[in-house]
Amino acid sequence: MSDVETEVLVVGGGPVGLALAGDLGWRKHHCMLVERSDGVVQQAKMDGVGVRTMEFCRRWGIVNNIESSAYNRAYPQDNVYLTALNGYELGRQPMPAMKDDRPPSESPQKRERCPQNMFDPILQSFALSHPTVTAHYEHKLLGFEQDGDGVTSRVLDVKSNKEITVRSRFLVGCDGGRSTVREQLGIGMQGKGVLTHTTNVIFRCPQFNDLHDKAPGYRYMFVGSHGVWATIVAINGNDQWRMSILGNATQEHHYSDEELKAFAYRAMGKAFSLEILSILRWTRIELVSDCYGKGRVYIAGDACHLTSPTGGLGMNTGIGDAVDLSWKISGCLQGWGGKGLLDSYEVERRPVAHRITRFSTSNLEVMQSVAHTEEIFAAGPTGDEARKKVGHELGEGLKKEWFSKNMHLGNRYLKSPVCIYDEPESEDENRAEYLDAVNYRPSTRVGCRAPHVWLSDGRSTLDLFGQGFVLLSDPSRIQEVERLVHAAKENGVPMTSYAMESSELMHAYEKPYVLVRPDGHVAWRGMTIPDNVNRLVAQISGH
Repeated sequence: MSDVETEVLVVGGGPVGLALAGDLGWRKHHCMLVERSDGVVQQAKMDGVGVRTMEFCRRWGIVNNIESSAYNRAYPQDNVYLTALNGYELGRQPMPAMKDDRPPSESPQKRERCPQNMFDPILQSFALSHPTVTAHYEHKLLGFEQDGDGVTSRVLDVKSNKEITVRSRFLVGCDGGRSTVREQLGIGMQGKGVLTHTTNVIFRCPQFNDLHDKAPGYRYMFVGSHGVWATIVAINGNDQWRMSILGNATQEHHYSDEELKAFAYRAMGKAFSLEILSILRWTRIELVSDCYGKGRVYIAGDACHLTSPTGGLGMNTGIGDAVDLSWKISGCLQGWGGKGLLDSYEVERRPVAHRITRFSTSNLEVMQSVAHTEEIFAAGPTGDEARKKVGHELGEGLKKEWFSKNMHLGNRYLKSPVCIYDEPESEDENRAEYLDAVNYRPSTRVGCRAPHVWLSDGRSTLDLFGQGFVLLSDPSRIQEVERLVHAAKENGVPMTSYAMESSELMHAYEKPYVLVRPDGHVAWRGMTIPDNVNRLVAQISGH
């Protein structure tokens, strides 16, 4: 007998687990989340919410919560390369403050600065706003067994030391790089492995930017004679800062408070008063899981991909995992989704993990490969030339990180069993788009994110997507539309139609018929509706 029964057990209460629980609750499913910690974020491991994640937040109705978070939205977001704050500035990438930034033409949203200690509580509030979702902190997964109908898990209430049995239809491990769920499934990970042993220090210094003569920046990157050695980031845009001492791949350091303050003095170029709030020693890793689940148990987020934060893609990719998996689990729970729907999760998301981990490591490699020279500290023309060279190398090399729109919006799902590819494919073109981090080209090619276009009522096309499939069509072909929508209804698959109201929309969507999935990716498009609509419905629903 189980103590608790639920449809989905989510293990891990970080942003990915909270997003998954929230999305399942938004779909009216019963979900229980367990998290071994008390849920308080001592160190904000992320602070950037990407544009695609913000599109999901728009769907969930929490954009205003993020925009009104405690981060100082007037604070400049420049990336600055320098020897020290009271030394030489080598270069700068100007970036607007959040209040001055505007969405790109390709999206109704823009990226936001909202550190994890602010973002997690917003996601938690969203998840728990659904009566079907519960969250249990200081609860640890001990183990699980699965059968043909579901999963039986043993969970320890750490406070009471009481063991609870949870029976669920599905279990999802969003429990981080040392995932208990992944380990019990026996799933390995492959990749470059350890990249650096890094130390993060959150410190308080309200007058930080008054202690130097440089224009304020979001991220200060410090260069010594042996290359980039540390960064300091404005963690709340006011009085708190995160210093990261890069380290190397071979040696772990356990610095004392005085040694850490000495690093901060080196970065400032002089001693100053600061209060150390927290210290986190962590390992920068590039690894991707061999598979994303077995049977009724799946993994998401850091449990299946570990990446350098140099790109801001770790959490954002994990939330993409959660959104992809949620609607597929929902389809199976509702009875219309077949096995192929769940099989498609790994097929679609694992290539994204490979893409973002390699990209993020390449950004780190740019930082590590700048010229190593004492000349950057020299006065006069020799020093000027050395500083110009290093600043240029960093500025040009890292532009793809600062402007990586295609990494967020350009993830196309290829070879998915629940998409219908009936047009010629160019392998060279697909590879070029895969490797291009910057240049995003909106398209309704199958597997792509469906494009944003403003509608006459003020909504975005993206506001049409989420709960079920949406068939966008030429308004002159309504009878054909009804044939497909009726077939979906007969098979229990949620589908609505939308007549494309403007030439702009029809131009952006490229074909008279475009079928968009609940996650906003294109499942099928065509010039005509197929004769065998039941076959189309069967494939997109995993049968």
